[in-house]
Amino acid sequence: MTTDNRIEDWDSYNAALRERGKEFSQLHPEAVKAFSALGRASAVTKHLDAKTRELIAIAVAVTTRCGGCIDDHARRARAAGATKEEIAEALGVAVAVNAGAAFTYSLHVLDAYDGAGARP
Repeated sequence: MTTDNRIEDWDSYNAALRERGKEFSQLHPEAVKAFSALGRASAVTKHLDAKTRELIAIAVAVTTRCGGCIDDHARRARAAGATKEEIAEALGVAVAVNAGAAFTYSLHVLDAYDGAGARP
């Protein structure tokens, strides 16, 4: 990884995360079991195909800034048949949602500013 947080070697990054995950599993096995169960439960779908699920997961991974999630779901999306163009569209949704969140929170700042003057 470089200083700008760009991951240059995704395979090494993935391997390092897996090793740390094993360590965490030993330190707090109940939490890791619960996390794994949640992942298995969310993989059982009746209405969405695997590709759609992974495109959603990629958008969420970007909005939550989860490098490990990006790595995992990009691999899974490719395996599920997602094209680079489909991934780009999902990323466009993530960008729009993040911009929308920033806009909405900007309005909260204005509310806080106005409310601050009313308080002692």
